[in-house]
Amino acid sequence: MRMTVLTSLPLFKGGFTSNPYADLPEKNPAMNRRRSRWHFLVSLVASVLALLLFSFIAFHGYVAWTLAHPYVAPLTSNPMLAKGLEYEDITFPSASGRSTVDGWYIPSAAGTERTVVFSHGYGANREETWVPMYDLANLLHGLQYNVLMFDYGYASATNRLPATGGVEEAQQLLGAVSYAKSQGAEEIVVWGFSMGGGTALQAALVSDDIDAMILDSMFITDADTLYHNLTQIAPVPRYPSLPLIEWMLPLWTGFNMNEIPAKKVRQTNFDIPIFFVHGTQDAKAPVEIAQEISANQTHMLSNEWIVPGGKHELIFQVYPKEYIQRAVVFLSQVHQSVYANPSV
Repeated sequence: MRMTVLTSLPLFKGGFTSNPYADLPEKNPAMNRRRSRWHFLVSLVASVLALLLFSFIAFHGYVAWTLAHPYVAPLTSNPMLAKGLEYEDITFPSASGRSTVDGWYIPSAAGTERTVVFSHGYGANREETWVPMYDLANLLHGLQYNVLMFDYGYASATNRLPATGGVEEAQQLLGAVSYAKSQGAEEIVVWGFSMGGGTALQAALVSDDIDAMILDSMFITDADTLYHNLTQIAPVPRYPSLPLIEWMLPLWTGFNMNEIPAKKVRQTNFDIPIFFVHGTQDAKAPVEIAQEISANQTHMLSNEWIVPGGKHELIFQVYPKEYIQRAVVFLSQVHQSVYANPSV
């Protein structure tokens, strides 16, 4: 057998010590530049989209936080300074025991057993100057009513809590009603404004201690009214803005909007007299909701006053004489009804 011995191997030019790719053509510089620009554009678009997404979520997070923590101006006066009314600083627990409530109790000079509990609106405190509350308190005191004014948790100067759309606020209102009863009240009327009116309806679902209600510009928190008010702030789309805010609210408040019995409130025929006061130009609380609830009521003393052109919580300021007359007639009818038949 013959054997062939290879004495040499074919080498790349310059031997193994040379670059084997030295003879390959160089890459196209123009192509490299195009690729670099493409990568830069992709990174830029991705960054812009990420920023827009973050801003979108952050905006809705801020809206949800603001809804849960509305700005409320501090108290500027008191019943004595405003109207010369003797009063007591009071503190009492909510019916749930989860919060503590601060307020004022203005006893009637006649020592009567009739009490009106004011339920102020969202973004205000017990003064609610645009109603104006001191004038109504003075009127009621002259009519020989005890008056109880208090701050909901989101308006409290000492025990600040997030707003819960009436869930915990209804428990705070029931705490106020219990306090009134502890002072000897046998006839209790809740006079609610805006969300304080919706809160009163929530409280009446679970309590027999409220004898009547006056509801001015009544507002109930649900998906429809929440979105209605969002559009007053910014022209946001219903989807995905509304679900996103509903999802974020529990992060700031600890409650879910599903806990608000809005549907039940809108369908209930309450067994107590209710006087609805609402304006047709209410931009915050659609008048149709007040009319819907009013239409469900069958109590002989329940009534409504729908004011053409009336705006949110400003009906008293525009029509003070008629407002007072209608309210006093309703209170008189309620008192006669309760006095004639304490079981009513």
